Amino acid sequence: MDVWKRLLTIFAVSVSCVGCDQGTKLLASEHLTKSGMVSYLNDTLRVGYTENIGAFLGLGNNMSEQARFWLFVVLVGAFLLGLFLYLVSNSKQKLPSLVALSLIFSGGISNFHDRVFNNGAVIDFLNVGVGTLRTGIFNVADIAIMAGVFVLFFAQSRKDTKA
Repeated sequence: MDVWKRLLTIFAVSVSCVGCDQGTKLLASEHLTKSGMVSYLNDTLRVGYTENIGAFLGLGNNMSEQARFWLFVVLVGAFLLGLFLYLVSNSKQKLPSLVALSLIFSGGISNFHDRVFNNGAVIDFLNVGVGTLRTGIFNVADIAIMAGVFVLFFAQSRKDTKA
C-alpha cells in the first residue's frame, strides 16, 4: 500500500476515534456527576465522571507524580511516535492490520492528550457488567485500543491459518 493511502487510512481512523473520544469526554465532564455512577439497562451500564491518574484499572495510581509523568507521558509519547512512524513507513502492511494499529494509535493519542492537558489524568466514564462481574471504568479511547487489539489478533490468526 502506498504512503498516501496509509496516511489517509491513519488520518480517517484517528479523526473518527479521537473526535468521538474527546467529544464524549467533553460531554462527560460537562454533564456527569463526580459523586457516583448512574445505572442504566438494569444495571448493565453505569455512567459517571472520574479522572484516572493511573493506567488500565488504575494501575500506577500509587506511583509518584514524577514516575507517572515519565511512564505515561514520556514513554507512552515515545511509543506512540514510534507506532506512527511504523504505520507510515511499513509499505507491506495489509489493510486490516493498518486499521487495527491505527485504532490502537488513535486511542493512545486521545488518552495521551488527556494526560498532557488534564494534569496527568484521563477522563473515564463508562462501566459495564452483570451483578458483581464488572469492567473497570473506561472511555471511548479504551474501546478503540481494545478493538484494535482484537482486530490485530483476528487478522494475525487468519494469516496463520492460511500459511
